[in-house]
Amino acid sequence: MITIKSQREIDQMKASGAILAGVLNGLADVIKPGISAWEIEQFADRYITEHGAKAEEKGFEGYKYATCVNVNDEVAHATPRRDLILKTGDVVAVDLVVNLDGFLSDACRTYAVGEVSAEKQRLLDVTRTALYKGIEQAVVGNRLGDIGAAIQHYVEDEANMGDVRELIGHGIQPTMHEQPDVPAYGQAGRGLRLKEGMTITIEPMVNLGSREIRSVETADHSWEYYVTYDGSPSAQFEHTIVITKDGPKILTSQDASFDQAYL
Repeated sequence: MITIKSQREIDQMKASGAILAGVLNGLADVIKPGISAWEIEQFADRYITEHGAKAEEKGFEGYKYATCVNVNDEVAHATPRRDLILKTGDVVAVDLVVNLDGFLSDACRTYAVGEVSAEKQRLLDVTRTALYKGIEQAVVGNRLGDIGAAIQHYVEDEANMGDVRELIGHGIQPTMHEQPDVPAYGQAGRGLRLKEGMTITIEPMVNLGSREIRSVETADHSWEYYVTYDGSPSAQFEHTIVITKDGPKILTSQDASFDQAYL
């Protein structure tokens, strides 16, 4: 079921999103060559708790952690491992969900670890731009396909990169995953019509090579995550947004200057 949010609910989700943004901005100083993926988890979990919120991913379908930490060819849902040490040239995506007094926000950001290659930096730039291409289409009266089509055209036709199909955005609030599904691909003019008060996530995942992915298991077989089929690096950027009569508004902004048009 798709729920239309009141202004009070939107304001509460924005407060949740501010905490999530604080985590992702703080990680920009934490993430550097030589740290472990586990240190990312520790920082995020501590920050969320210290700000009176909860890490919503903990306990979701058996997941044990506050964050998903995806490095290089890992596309999504990878765990923050103690023995995974970041090195110069890596790219690392951190995805998390914050619950503040029952109100949720969901976002992901991909970071360069030290100096990265030109092609990896382009991957990050393309993926972030793809997110905003989708956000531009999230206006009252448009359809879900308009969001996906804008992302797909930019990623595949203009950037010649792989636009992942199997993992998609979604509605959010009152639970983490609500209707509608929000693919990062599609046909313009098709799908559900967007209405004022809908809250959704837009989250393109882009591979430097093929769009194909495959599932793998952790060493102890307790969790499944996804990697690129051809071993190429992957990136993800995600925001939680609300659709308003004045256009899409980002609830998880980490840069008020950059996002000024969507605040």
